[in-house]
Amino acid sequence: MGRDDFRRELRDGFESIAGPPDSSLTARVHSALVEAPERRGPVWIAGLAATLIAALAVGALFIAGPLRQQNQQPVPGGIATPSPLPTSDVSNLPAITCNNATSVATEGHVGQPIAYVDAVRVGTHTGYDRITIEFQNGLPGDIHIATQNNATFTQGASGRQVVLQGSAGLLVSMHGADEYTHYTGPVDFKTNYPVLLESQQV
Repeated sequence: MGRDDFRRELRDGFESIAGPPDSSLTARVHSALVEAPERRGPVWIAGLAATLIAALAVGALFIAGPLRQQNQQPVPGGIATPSPLPTSDVSNLPAITCNNATSVATEGHVGQPIAYVDAVRVGTHTGYDRITIEFQNGLPGDIHIATQNNATFTQGASGRQVVLQGSAGLLVSMHGADEYTHYTGPVDFKTNYPVLLESQQV
């Protein structure tokens, strides 16, 4: 499904539920887009605060991770390559905490009305795999993480079932994140890393 088809299907679904829009809605949306904040330096989020946009399929997260020997050197496979280490000073980033493994909160951070996704990268390191999502103008206001014991996900408004590599998964939902405006990179990463096998926007 192309981006235009997805947008059209999403718009039609919302219109059938919500009814006709308020007459001043167009002017408010236009005003918000025209008066969007200026581009600031990138904000790095490492670890579980992922996606896109997106869903992570974590193969053998609960089985292979603890059983994996620490002296093994993971070798990336597939089409993804490890991301370079961030060159910016990460000490000024807010601390990220997981509350009951279902929501992510950043201390002292107020989320942006719309956080624009600027880049998505994956990487593997000794003892862990990661996905990094970079936002152009700050963090989204609401991030939820749900674990599941399978790698089958429901794709957006279409309701289509997507089966990713692996035997378990994480669904990362970010409300207030916009991937379509600025991000033009891939939305499906087939990494074949030791734990993170595939990550895809659904």
